[in-house]
Amino acid sequence: LYKKDTSMNNDFRVYIGYDTREDMAYQVCKFSIEQHSPNAKVYPLKQSTLRDQGWYHRGNDKLASTEFTFTRFLVPELANFDGWAVFMDCDMLLTTDIAELFAQADDTKAVMCVQHDYEPKEGIKMDGQVQTVYPRKNWSSMMLINCGHPANKRLTMDLVNEPEINGAYLHRFSWLNDDSLIGNLSPEWNWLVGHYSEPQDGTPKLIHYTEGGPWFENYRHCQYNQLWKKCLYQMMEV
Repeated sequence: LYKKDTSMNNDFRVYIGYDTREDMAYQVCKFSIEQHSPNAKVYPLKQSTLRDQGWYHRGNDKLASTEFTFTRFLVPELANFDGWAVFMDCDMLLTTDIAELFAQADDTKAVMCVQHDYEPKEGIKMDGQVQTVYPRKNWSSMMLINCGHPANKRLTMDLVNEPEINGAYLHRFSWLNDDSLIGNLSPEWNWLVGHYSEPQDGTPKLIHYTEGGPWFENYRHCQYNQLWKKCLYQMMEV
């Protein structure tokens, strides 16, 4: 499953973080992408498979809130350090063609993301996970990655699996020694539910149910729940 992608076509490569506790969220996220973008190539980052195939062998991290906390940073090597690819959390919903996101790729940047000025309240989120607060919170939850950029050559599977490299190092993009290599995208492309508002922040193109989505009992009626449920029903009808 996780052979290096050596294809030289123009398909849009999208890697979605997969967590066994949120399979339904992943399925709907994947469907929303393929519904709008039939040329997209969608890959789930399943930790168990990545372990079986030797890509990932870190020990369990008690601070990791999801199974893809670290595996997202394998994307450049999974993409054979070539071209552009997107990583996104599974608790997201695409509302437009992802080609619009890839069209913003700037070859001078190593990574592009929504640079949130966001500090959630500490506490418990989703299914009992602790809400951690750190600089550049949620920047890495959706990344448009220039896999072929020289600065990303450092982001190897060996680095991702290095025990001395912690989550803070990776999620703050510390392998990039120049902040000018981080491109900024509109909040529309990582629309934090409950944080951004229409129309002042734009119109959401990629909705992020960061504190909990409609697949959790306590968040059945969260903002934008109707869009997620509509996509779920459409998926079930296919």
